[in-house]
Amino acid sequence: MTSGTIRVVIADDQMMVREGFSVLLGAMPDIEVVGEAVNGREAVERVRELSPDVVLMDIRMPELNGIDATREIVAANGAAKVLVLTTFDLDEYVYQALRAGASGFLLKDASARQLAEGVRVVAAGEALLAPSVTKRLISEFAKLSGEARFASAVHAVPGELTERETEVLVLIAQGLSNAEMAERLVVAESTIKTHVSRILVKLGLRDRTQAAVFAYETRLVTPG
Repeated sequence: MTSGTIRVVIADDQMMVREGFSVLLGAMPDIEVVGEAVNGREAVERVRELSPDVVLMDIRMPELNGIDATREIVAANGAAKVLVLTTFDLDEYVYQALRAGASGFLLKDASARQLAEGVRVVAAGEALLAPSVTKRLISEFAKLSGEARFASAVHAVPGELTERETEVLVLIAQGLSNAEMAERLVVAESTIKTHVSRILVKLGLRDRTQAAVFAYETRLVTPG
């Protein structure tokens, strides 16, 4: 981010959605919409050209869907965070997008406040968006996802994590923020941040969302 401004690209094949989100976000003093894309392929190109902080990504788009576009963006640009847009909170494709590297998701009928706050949270790499909904989504589809794991992390739990790091990973999957975890474990918030950073490095994961998905997929946290 430059001078505290969060740079955003909006990718959606519906013009009204793009324009509506652009107007809502453009009214925020700390957010700037720097580009738009009408399909997944164009979204990948815009990220390469504009280096945004956050991409608002629709899942169902022509030429290249949002899941594959997310995967390409995450692989090519470690700085850009993808925030998936969906009509349904229990959308199977949202779970696939999280596994592909998306940092969270928002419903398309989100309010201006929810939209702006979602962009800020993802840009900051903080807690999962809408923990109650996200946890339910992850839980539901973790039950169905026995086929593939994060290959780089299969053997990392629990052997490569300390007991405290494993405990923090469980709390991440439960949707707790750094402040909430610090209170729960009676430690400083800076200590929690250190634990989270070490967990991501040891597991070879991108962010907290990936860590939460990993915790469910490895059954470290059980659905429900």
